[in-house]
Amino acid sequence: MSNPSTELARAVVTALRGAAVREVVLAPGSRNAPLSFALYDAQRPSTPTEPGLRLHTRVDERTAAFLALGLAKVSRRAAAVVCTSGTAAAHLLPAVMEAAHAGVPLVVVTADRPARLRGTGANQTTDQVDLFGSFAPTLDVSAGQDAADLDELLTFLRRHDFRRPVHLNVQLDEPLLPDDDGDWDSGEVPPWAVPAIGGPERRPLRLDLGPRTVVVAGDDAGPPARQLAESGNWPLLAEPSSGCRTGDTVIRTYRLLLDSDLGTRIERVVVYGHPTLSRPVSRLLARDDVEVVSVRAPGQWADRPFPVAVEVSAYDGVAVASTEDPDWLEEWHLADLSLSRRLDRLLADEPDLTPHEVAGAVSRALPREGLLFVGASNPVRDLDVMVAPYEVGGRRKVIANRGLAGIDGTISSAIGAALGRPRSSRAIALMGDVTFLHDTTGLFLGPREERPDLTIVVVNDDGGSIFATLEQGAPAYADRFDTLFGTPHGVDLASLCAAARVPHLRVTSLPELEQALATPNGGIEVIEARVRRDNRAELDKRIRALAP
Repeated sequence: MSNPSTELARAVVTALRGAAVREVVLAPGSRNAPLSFALYDAQRPSTPTEPGLRLHTRVDERTAAFLALGLAKVSRRAAAVVCTSGTAAAHLLPAVMEAAHAGVPLVVVTADRPARLRGTGANQTTDQVDLFGSFAPTLDVSAGQDAADLDELLTFLRRHDFRRPVHLNVQLDEPLLPDDDGDWDSGEVPPWAVPAIGGPERRPLRLDLGPRTVVVAGDDAGPPARQLAESGNWPLLAEPSSGCRTGDTVIRTYRLLLDSDLGTRIERVVVYGHPTLSRPVSRLLARDDVEVVSVRAPGQWADRPFPVAVEVSAYDGVAVASTEDPDWLEEWHLADLSLSRRLDRLLADEPDLTPHEVAGAVSRALPREGLLFVGASNPVRDLDVMVAPYEVGGRRKVIANRGLAGIDGTISSAIGAALGRPRSSRAIALMGDVTFLHDTTGLFLGPREERPDLTIVVVNDDGGSIFATLEQGAPAYADRFDTLFGTPHGVDLASLCAAARVPHLRVTSLPELEQALATPNGGIEVIEARVRRDNRAELDKRIRALAP
């Protein structure tokens, strides 16, 4: 019989395995040592047919949490992150919030001091119970209590069906080291799989034909949005991370066309996923003369921030009675083709490399079966108007952290996604320089850690150029803009990459970028694309002016 903390840690790890967790990210510490030893031992397969856990170690808790988020997001099965007590646990909050709002399964395991030390000045002791509030329900477990029983742990983990984050707060008392040889058996755990959403019979909402309809596909909308657009002959306005930017109904320049006469004639919108990129889309959904049909999105706050006429469950979905008149879709296609040509000519005539061209080159470089992780702010919006036309069935996976659309943890999430989808023919990440700097610890992997093949393309304009396109970028605020929003940093990304022993290449032209993308070296590498920031607002204005 091992000591109580070792036994408790092994019960927690056994419960993780019983709840179908296979990827675990560990941030080292002293109080979580029993969990660390149990996780190390659990890498061994428990049976000839059941694989062991795959363990990743990171020195930064925030990086560790976003790595687990990327692993879970790409695989759609729960991943776990484990850390020690005190402020270490607080660093997990950003990833937990993102997972909660995006509906990504994540198990957060925090080590804690015994309950008798709470409310005292004991080292690294704080109130960790319900630390994550409404974002992740907490089970507080300790050795010798009923909650530490394996059945109780399994019940807690399985009760939430892993469509949201959950928190295990594990009280561990000294001794913290195992007093045996570590040869323990996790035992037989009843098999379990995440139950299907909804009931046994689908009852899709059948829409009447007639109103001029478009389908808006936000983040994680999935193939049903494309399928509905095709069945109705309706334009598909799909964000890059929608999972359905494919097929013959996609409108590349929809964001620009929505403010044209064509956009004003829309009478009905069917919304899938979580649309967050476009103010024109937000204005469309808020219009009094537009009927909005909403397919309920995943995540903690599934209610829409705009008036909804009809809401449908994701399980039931939407269907149309028959094929709509194709003239409506043809109008959109002709307008999109004309506007796309004018946009491409405008960008080609620019003397310097533009961020839009960077996004377009990255999109074209993504092969069948490829993976693209896109950072927030400008890159995902630039990609939105530059995505290459992808065929249905190409199995290109484009994902982003759009639950809260933050820039933190992007490198780590991209690495996690690449590790979680090893079958990808190519893995690329696209992000801005501030996003890159926000998560540089994600580049610092130990020599024993698995390194995926991942090309990170950093659009470097030396600051936050997105603010130049918003209200605060108006000329009236030019005297304080750089101090408050532009925030030029002057960081030498080559030196930073050298410190992390990550290959780096700087490019300043489209041919250089295309050549670099065509010749990956393997492992993690960084391509820095230098672009201008001083003309960003003016360039965006000229692009918007292209719409009829």
